[in-house]
Amino acid sequence: MDLATLTSEYMLFSPEIVLALGAMALLMLGVYIKDHGKAAGLVAPLTAGLLVLAGIVAAFLVPGEGGQAFAGAFIFDPLALFSKIAIFGAAAIALLFAVPYLKAEKLARFEYFVLIALAALGMSMMVSANDLISMYMGVELQSLALYVMAAFNRDSLRASEAGLKYFVLGALSSGLLLYGASLVYGFTGATGFNEIAQAASSGEVNLGLLFGLVFVICGLAFKVSAAPFHMWTPDVYEGSPTPVTAFFATAPKFAAIVLLARVLYEPFGAMTDQWQQVITAIAIASMAVGAFGALTQQNIKRLMAYSSIGNMGYALVAIASGTQTGLWALLAFMILYMIGLVAAFGVVLSMRTSEGMVEQVDDLAGLAQSRPGLAWTMTGAMFSIGGLPFLVGFFGKLFILYAALDAGLVILPIALVLFSVVAAAYYLRIVRVMWFSEPVVNIIGPPGTTGVITNVAGIATAALVIIAPVIFLLARGAGMGPF
Repeated sequence: MDLATLTSEYMLFSPEIVLALGAMALLMLGVYIKDHGKAAGLVAPLTAGLLVLAGIVAAFLVPGEGGQAFAGAFIFDPLALFSKIAIFGAAAIALLFAVPYLKAEKLARFEYFVLIALAALGMSMMVSANDLISMYMGVELQSLALYVMAAFNRDSLRASEAGLKYFVLGALSSGLLLYGASLVYGFTGATGFNEIAQAASSGEVNLGLLFGLVFVICGLAFKVSAAPFHMWTPDVYEGSPTPVTAFFATAPKFAAIVLLARVLYEPFGAMTDQWQQVITAIAIASMAVGAFGALTQQNIKRLMAYSSIGNMGYALVAIASGTQTGLWALLAFMILYMIGLVAAFGVVLSMRTSEGMVEQVDDLAGLAQSRPGLAWTMTGAMFSIGGLPFLVGFFGKLFILYAALDAGLVILPIALVLFSVVAAAYYLRIVRVMWFSEPVVNIIGPPGTTGVITNVAGIATAALVIIAPVIFLLARGAGMGPF
């Protein structure tokens, strides 16, 4: 390999190089500074800057035509670029959410911010994976960082339990993913997505290859918390520190659902008729679990966990279409969904009293009287996530319905509409509690940067409607790749 080729390949990998070297440098800097508070106060803004720098490098320094690197194991295309910028942005917002929380809870440690950078590195590798081995490396790099983040509050029994559950079930999902990958390799003789695609499109469907694909789907379904592989989600969401939960709900979900779409569309695109049935079943199960599971929840983080399961079911409807229209609908939906999530978790992080954090739905009672700004933001978030017209979340679901109907699917669009109606009950319940109940506790309000981000995201759930076509066009450009 000549120097020019090697340089071009490393240019494609430059965002990951920036994150890896930056994370190692920040880790050494944090260790060098003996005072934990000072180390965290210095590493936090540097990590946010590192994520922004990685996004700039991905957008402007990587060659515009993209390409493949490392013998085809890594790919940089419009889908990867769109996903990386979304991931880095979501990670930076989650980091800013965490700073005042960790300081108030006396959990400020510089390692937390390094873990966010390493998790973002793993997610960036996931969305650019073009080989079963690079796919697994990205998934595990992300997962190892998330396991530690879930149990970051070592003095909390709930956090320790959340971290343990996440680790054990995550190890199980990794086993399923590896077993499926080994079956795919055994029956195709290749790990590269391009070679697998050639093998899958030649002749009759191989039963062993189909079994391998099913195991890969099951392993990735754990990562997106799709039913029936969702059992870790409510407990981990409830037990983890709230900014960790906000992080789990955004960037990792985005990376995992994009990886699942890439795996199904690229190497197994010729087997759409086979995997479409599996995705359809998982999508319907996820929408059902998310809709009915949240109805009885009293803890707002558990409620958001079930909401996340349901919304991953909606995202799987887009994937089940098996078309490029479904892919860009998926990207648009995930971006608009994350905007609502940022607003919602900003309010949850603002649920602090003089005695500490509160997490029950009833603790939001009378919020419209005590903190009208937060009440309006949460109302916009719930209506947007619930898909009520005409907030941004409504258009995300509308794109998915269009993609499913355009692909000739009937059952999935019907199920999406019906389960959305059921799910609207618990979103409206939160709104009712905020606006029509008497105050139970005195919410102090959002600290520092949390309040700014929360208010901006709340306004965005309505204001972005006027520029929804721009988001639509960006997602369409990213989703119309050479699949």
